[in-house]
Amino acid sequence: MNKIKSSFAPRRKLPDWLKTSLPKGASYFRLKALVEKYGLNTVCESASCPNIGDCWSAGTLTLMILGDTCTRSCRFCDVPTGSMKPPRIEEPTEIAEMLSKINLKYIVITSVDRDDLPDGGSDIWAQTIHQVKKKNPSMNVEALIPDFKGEDFLINKICQAKPDVIAHNIETVESLQSIVRPQCRYSWSLNVLENASKKNMITKSGLMLGLGERKKEVIETMRHLAEINCQVLSIGQYLRPSRRHLEVVEYIEPETFAEYKAIGLSLGIKHVEAGPLVRSSYRADQQTKNLVGFLPKQT
Repeated sequence: MNKIKSSFAPRRKLPDWLKTSLPKGASYFRLKALVEKYGLNTVCESASCPNIGDCWSAGTLTLMILGDTCTRSCRFCDVPTGSMKPPRIEEPTEIAEMLSKINLKYIVITSVDRDDLPDGGSDIWAQTIHQVKKKNPSMNVEALIPDFKGEDFLINKICQAKPDVIAHNIETVESLQSIVRPQCRYSWSLNVLENASKKNMITKSGLMLGLGERKKEVIETMRHLAEINCQVLSIGQYLRPSRRHLEVVEYIEPETFAEYKAIGLSLGIKHVEAGPLVRSSYRADQQTKNLVGFLPKQT
C-alpha cells in the first residue's frame, strides 16, 4: 500500500535539476507590472509556481477567477481553503477588459473549486470565456476547469462557450486520489475530459509524480487518458509548497520523465510535456500549438 506522510519535518534537499533562478528580465517585469496594475489574480502567484519567471518572461500567464479561496483542501495545493465570497457578476467583463490591455495571444484561465455554488461557478466560467473572446478575438483561451463533480450539464456549459482548449488535471494515479485530493474523484476527472472530447474539444490533463505512485500506475493513468482521447498531457514533479502539505516521497530522475513521455506518445496522446519542473500551464501555448493550429507569440 502506498504511504504518504504529512508532517512538520524539515524539507528534503532539492536535487540540482529542480533548482531555479530568480525571475529576471525586462519581459518578466513588464508583465508583473501589468498584472499588478490591473489587479489580475494569477495562479502563478497563488499556487507558488516555480516557473513564474520562465513563463512571465515568455509573456504567458494563468489567471484565476471566482476568488482566491477554495472549497476543497487538496493536500498538495497552496491555494487557501476557507469561507467563500459570492461570485462577482461583473468579473467576466472586467477580466476581458483587463486582458485587452496586456496584449497576449494565449491565456490560461483557471479557478478555485466552488462547491458552495449550485452550478459550481459554471455560469461565471462560461460568461468569462464569452467575454474574453468577444473583447479579444485573436486571443486563444485555454480553460483549466474544476471537475464540477462530473456533472455533464455543467461541463457542457463550458464546452458551449467554445474555449480553444479544455484542460482538467487528473493530478495523480487512482490509488492515491483519496490521499492527495480527498474531495475529488478519479472518475469525475475522466468524465470531464471524456465529455469535452466527445464534443470535439481539444483536451488536456496534468499529472504529478513523486507522491508514491508506481510506474505501472502512471502508465495505467496515461492509458486511461488516451482511451478517452485526451490529446495533451503534462507530467511534472510534485514539490511540497510548505511543511503543512504532503511530503515528497521521491524525486523523479529526468530520464524517467523522458521515458514516460515516450510511453504516453506511444499510447496515442498527441503531445506529452514531461520534466521535473513541468506544470499544466507551463508554456501552455507551445503545448497546444500544433493542435490549435497557430504559433502564438507576444506582439
